[in-house]
Formats: sequence, C-alpha cells, structure tokens
Amino acid sequence: MSSSGTESLIAARRRDTARRRQRVLDALGQLAAAGQEISVSSVARKAGVDRSFLYRHHDLRAQVHVRSAAPAASPASTAASKQSLLADLREQNQRLRRQNTDPTARLPEVLGEEAFRSSGIGRTDDTGALRTRVSQLEQQVLDLRQELEERTGDLDAARAANRGLISLANRKPSCAGES
Repeated sequence: MSSSGTESLIAARRRDTARRRQRVLDALGQLAAAGQEISVSSVARKAGVDRSFLYRHHDLRAQVHVRSAAPAASPASTAASKQSLLADLREQNQRLRRQNTDPTARLPEVLGEEAFRSSGIGRTDDTGALRTRVSQLEQQVLDLRQELEERTGDLDAARAANRGLISLANRKPSCAGES
C-alpha cells in the first residue's frame, strides 16, 4: 500500500475515533443530566460503542468512574494503571462471590425449615413468610449471578484491551524513511 493510502486510512481511523469519543462524552453528559445510572456499560450502550472502546481510552473510562462516584468531584489524576484496574476487578469479583455464597449456603437451611413447618410438626403460620423469604433469596442469587456475569464480561473486555495494548507495544517500530 502506498504511503498516501496508509496516511488516508490513518486519518480516517482518527476521525472515526474522534466521532466515537464525542458520542461517549455526549452520552456521559446526557446520563448525568438525566440523573441516570452511570457505568461503563450504560455509557457505552447510550453512545453506541463497545465497552472495549472505553477500556482502550483510559481518560474516557476515568471520566465515567468519576461521574459515577461523585458528579461534582474532579479527579486529581485520570490515568489508572493496568495493575490497579485488575486489582480492583479481582477485589470486586471476590466480593461478589462472597455475596453470592451467603444466600446460596443459607437456602437449604431455609427450605429445610419450611419443610419442617409444612409437615405439621412446626408452626404453620410462618410458612407464608418463609416462602416469601425463599423467593427473595432465590431472586437475590439470580441477581448476584447476573451481576457476576456482567463483571466477568467487563473483565474479559479489559483483558482483550490489555492484549491489544501489549501487542501494540511489542510491535517492531518502522523506520520513517521506508515505504
């Protein structure tokens, strides 16, 4: 491919990136103005871009995190290291697993108590309350599993972005004089 052809492709790619960056900034402003939830997923969905786009542009992702934490606060630094992001994701993943384990471990106990009471040996007036509680716990388990899947998706996107960055960093730089 000729040098001018390569330059025109690079220029087109930069224009496309600039348009998508502007859509992300507009979406972030719209979500904040509407008082809606601000997250990487919600901003990406509103802007019509993939979440990995936000993970590749650390400054945009940092703005999302700042807006989601405290809309009026201004960050001292918007750059986050890959290690700190991975550590945050691991910590969130472990916290979600603990939260998911608690209701899952308690569910057999609650079901056993309900079976005991429904057999007529225990008090029967608690059966409705127990069924309600079991339903709540089952819903909580489902919600936590869904949240864990979303976090896993975010982690996968971060890993993909990291692989892309590493492959870019490992490429042999080309000489400026070569065609």
